[in-house]
Amino acid sequence: MADSAPATPAMRVLRAAGVEHTVHLFDYERHPGALGAAEAIGVAPHETVKTIVFTGDGGAGLVVLMHGDREVSTKKLARAVGMKSARPADQKEATRITGYVFGGTSPLGMRTPAPVLAQHTITTMGTVYVNGGSRGFLVGIDAAALLELTGATTGDLAVE
Repeated sequence: MADSAPATPAMRVLRAAGVEHTVHLFDYERHPGALGAAEAIGVAPHETVKTIVFTGDGGAGLVVLMHGDREVSTKKLARAVGMKSARPADQKEATRITGYVFGGTSPLGMRTPAPVLAQHTITTMGTVYVNGGSRGFLVGIDAAALLELTGATTGDLAVE
C-alpha cells in the first residue's frame, strides 16, 4: 500500500479494512474516463471498473460498477432494482449522492449510502482498477474485495 495516495474517504475505507491495494495516479485532463485511465496506467479497459451514478424512481441514488469497455443498460438496471426506470445522474446529482466530484467518483466511502450493483462478470476478475476518490486516481484492488467492501449485488447490467 502506498503513502502517495490522495487522502480521500475511499482511501480511509481501504486502510480501515486493511485491504491490499495499489495506487495509480495519472493526468486526468489528458486521459479522462475509463478508457483514458486504462491507457494512462497501462491496463486493458476491461480491467477498469467505472463507478456510474444513476437515479431511479423518486430520485433514489443507485451506483453501478461496470467494466470500462462496457455500457450499462438502464432497462436491465431498473428491472434489477424493481423500479420503472433509471437514468444516469447529472453531475450535481452524482456529487450530492456520493460526495465525490464528477470524474472522481469512488464506490467506496460515499457520503450517502446508496445501493451498489455490479456487472456479474466483474466477479471473474482478479485485480480491477477503480476510482480512488479523485480525478486521476485509481486503486488496484482484488475484485472480490471491492464487491465485499461496497456490498454490491451482481447481475447482468450490460448493454448487449
